[in-house]
Amino acid sequence: MKKNHRIGSRLFMGLVFLFLYAPILLLIIFSFNAGNSSVVWKGFSFRWYAELFQNRIIMSSVYTTLLVSLLATIIATVAGTFAAIGFFTMDRRLRRPLMVVNDIPMMNADIVTGVSLCLFFVAAFAGWNGFVTWMENSYRLTAPRLYLGFGTLLLAHISFNIPYVILNVTPKLRQMDKNLIDAAQDLGCTWMQAFWKVVVPEIKPGIISGALIAFTMSIDDFVISYFTAGSATSTLAMTIYGMTKKRVSPEINAISTLLFAAVLALLIIVNVREARQEKALAKKK
Repeated sequence: MKKNHRIGSRLFMGLVFLFLYAPILLLIIFSFNAGNSSVVWKGFSFRWYAELFQNRIIMSSVYTTLLVSLLATIIATVAGTFAAIGFFTMDRRLRRPLMVVNDIPMMNADIVTGVSLCLFFVAAFAGWNGFVTWMENSYRLTAPRLYLGFGTLLLAHISFNIPYVILNVTPKLRQMDKNLIDAAQDLGCTWMQAFWKVVVPEIKPGIISGALIAFTMSIDDFVISYFTAGSATSTLAMTIYGMTKKRVSPEINAISTLLFAAVLALLIIVNVREARQEKALAKKK
C-alpha cells in the first residue's frame, strides 16, 4: 500500500510539473525553429535570436524594462529597509495597524492598484498643468507640464515593491538581538557605524531576498505598467501584448527563452550561495 501510495504521489507530482513546464519547454524548442511556425519544426536555427537583437522596438522595451526594474529595486530596497527598521522600533499598538496597511498592496488585485495609481497621477497632473496654464496666462511664467511616462511608471513600481522588501526584512530584524546596537555604541560606535557594521550584516539576507523579489515583481509586471506608463513608454510585457494582437512572432519565443534562462541562472546562483553559507555555518558549529 505504501509503495502504491508513493508511486501515485510521484506520478501526480510528475503530471503537475509537466502541466507547468511543458508550455515553457515548447516555447524554448520553437525559439530555435528555422521557420516562423510555432507548430511545424523546420530545422534548428538561431535566426530569431539574430532578428530579435535587430528589432529596435523590442530592444527598446527591454532596455526600459531593465532600467525601471533596476531603479525601482534599488530605491524600494533602500526605502523598504529603513521603513522596516522604523516599524521595528515602534510600539506594538502602532506597528500592527501599519503592518496591515503595508500588506494591502500585496493582497490587492493588480488591476485595482493600476487603475488607482493611474487616476491619482491623472488628477495630480491635471491640477499641476492647470496651475501652469494660469501662471502662463497671468504672469507669463512657464513651467514644465507633467504627463504619464517613464517617471510615473518608475513611481508605480517603487510603490508596489516597497511592501515586499518590508515583509522580507522585518523577520530578520525580529531575529536580531536588540542589545547589539546598544553594545556597539557602548564600545564607541556612532549610531550610523552601528547601523552599517552591526544591523546591516544581521539583516543582509532579508535585504537580498527583498531586492530579488522586488526585481522579479517589477520585471514581471504588466497590468500596473499598462495603466501608468502612458503612450510614449512601453515595457517588454506591454510590447509582447501588442504583438500578440496581430501575430505571435517567433521573436517572442526567443526573448522569453532568454528571460527564462536569466531567471533560472539567478535562482541557481542564489541557491548555491545559500547552500555554501549553510555549510560554512555547520562547520563553525
